[in-house]
Amino acid sequence: MAETIQTKVLVVGGGPGGYVAAIRAGQLGLEVTLVEADRLGGTCLIRGCIPSKALIHVASEYAGMTEKVGAGHAGISLTEAPELDFKKTIAWKETVVDKLNGGVASLLKRAKVRVVAGWGKFTDAKTCVVGDVTIRAQNVILANGSTPVELPLLKFGGTVISSTQALALDAVPKKLVVIGAGYIGLELGIAFRKLGAEVTIVEAQDRLLPLYDKDLVAPVAKWLQKNGVEVHLRAKAKGLDGKALAVETADGKSVKLAADKILVTVGRKPATEGWGLENMGVDRDGRFVKVDDQCRTSMKGVWAIGDLVGEPMLEHKAAKQGEMVAEILSGAVRRFDPVSIPAVCFTEPEIATAGLLPEEAKAAGHDIIIGQFPFMANGRSLSMDGGEGFVRVVARKSDHRVLGVQAVGAHVAELANEFSHALEMGALLEDLAGTIHVHPTLGEAFHESALKALGRAIHI
Repeated sequence: MAETIQTKVLVVGGGPGGYVAAIRAGQLGLEVTLVEADRLGGTCLIRGCIPSKALIHVASEYAGMTEKVGAGHAGISLTEAPELDFKKTIAWKETVVDKLNGGVASLLKRAKVRVVAGWGKFTDAKTCVVGDVTIRAQNVILANGSTPVELPLLKFGGTVISSTQALALDAVPKKLVVIGAGYIGLELGIAFRKLGAEVTIVEAQDRLLPLYDKDLVAPVAKWLQKNGVEVHLRAKAKGLDGKALAVETADGKSVKLAADKILVTVGRKPATEGWGLENMGVDRDGRFVKVDDQCRTSMKGVWAIGDLVGEPMLEHKAAKQGEMVAEILSGAVRRFDPVSIPAVCFTEPEIATAGLLPEEAKAAGHDIIIGQFPFMANGRSLSMDGGEGFVRVVARKSDHRVLGVQAVGAHVAELANEFSHALEMGALLEDLAGTIHVHPTLGEAFHESALKALGRAIHI
């Protein structure tokens, strides 16, 4: 039976941007309706960040046990190799996803958000049809997210898979070829290598993780080489040749890479098709929806957030934009102008960045000083059998204002928030140097990197 809903705020998309916007708007007393065609939680929670990190965790546990077979390490040895039941791994991963999915549903309910399940399609800027339900809204927040980019010669299906399918396999492929050496490809490629797959990386550019500098990437490249991961840089995937991937290498030769699965991770694109965006009268900025610093589109009362509006396509950016828009709708004066949107790459070892890399700071016209402190001189890192990597602080020479912080090493993802906080607060090198850091922790390397930039490091 047909139904019409009148609502103050309509949120389309139940991912991190959408559900945060809906919850915050509900907390502020606004009438909110949220439309989601899939499970609540979006790409990050259901088929991206969370399930991939669960798989990475299991892969590390398995690899750690495998390394202790025989002579062992640090006094721990196993007489037999561990067994991996990958179907049970995937089932466990789903319990993590289910728990978080249920949590989002409960939070939306507590905030009195009405959830409409189904695929929404707009007939005009303020009218959305979901099956037999027509929703008319005073304000619309578009949080439709993104989808994996598909290569014209390698359509998804069968042997060729996206990151979504990679997280739902029922067995570890014997031979896995990963196309794209960005963070998604390397995170999953490394995880499957730890699980026993033979992994080959194919990258069109001349280096791994092109968004990072060579010093940050070097420890990751070292791990790949040490663990037998074949890497082809400046190489182009040309298509399938039977059960193999045809590749043109940097020197112009053609090679065939045998593969049980070919994982394509060449990027993501905003989900702009199939839901009536063309009927809404909003301007575009290339492939993205164009917004201002309040996430307003060109259509009054229509807002867009997250992956739909541009890079970086990160959960925490979308969530912060969603929170901001909800508060603007309740009367607050807000704008999206972060000093830093930190990022983490869960490779082996991990990479964490906030603010400007050294070359970016120079390109912006800054005369900089750099302080870098190695984890080989950090007690906590060594006590966890680490030692690979460093923390690096980039600051303006004239006033010691911190412009960027980067780290590579075991568990450095947990430092990213401290890095971002320092930048957002406008910290100087003296602020970092004057802050007492707990011993023994990895965070001491952040403290020492500031001391190093000031010319007075203690432990190096």
